[in-house]
Amino acid sequence: MLKRLMVSGYKQHELGIFDNQHPGIPIIKKALRNRLEPLLEEGLEWVILSGQLGVETWAAEEVMELQESYLDLKYAIITPFLDQEKNWNEAKQEKYEEITANADYHVSLTNRPYEAPWQFVEKNRFLLRNTDGLLLVYDDEKEGSPKFLKQEAERYAEAADYEIMLISADDLQWTAEEERMRDW
Repeated sequence: MLKRLMVSGYKQHELGIFDNQHPGIPIIKKALRNRLEPLLEEGLEWVILSGQLGVETWAAEEVMELQESYLDLKYAIITPFLDQEKNWNEAKQEKYEEITANADYHVSLTNRPYEAPWQFVEKNRFLLRNTDGLLLVYDDEKEGSPKFLKQEAERYAEAADYEIMLISADDLQWTAEEERMRDW
């Protein structure tokens, strides 16, 4: 049974999403919800995120909504370094502040600003060691930054009891078609 789940995936620019009105966002959020709800029914207690823009931000928004029905659900934002949002535009910083302010736990692993890529590697390793599974929005046919987390998780799962769940492009297409049929 999964108690602590890391959720991650593409950054929004990797998906060609540059504003919050993009029609793909509700589809991604619905696919996340579809995967989270059965896990919540089975006893999921924590969703762990690193707070990056894109899938993780949308996952935080979904978790905040799910907390209205699942009162024991908590989420943490564990960033790789301090001031991760420093160079983001004002709207993105406001969204980040909202999700961190509502988080049940928020900390930066290195307690210093960005120095080098090792901080991302250490964040991935820390989160893998401290969760029971990973829900990753990623498709092997569209490489992007989640590739590194997926590879690290696969290595980790070889030695530990660790569950890796993917939401692929096909899954997103299926969710979109399901929503179109429901609206029709």
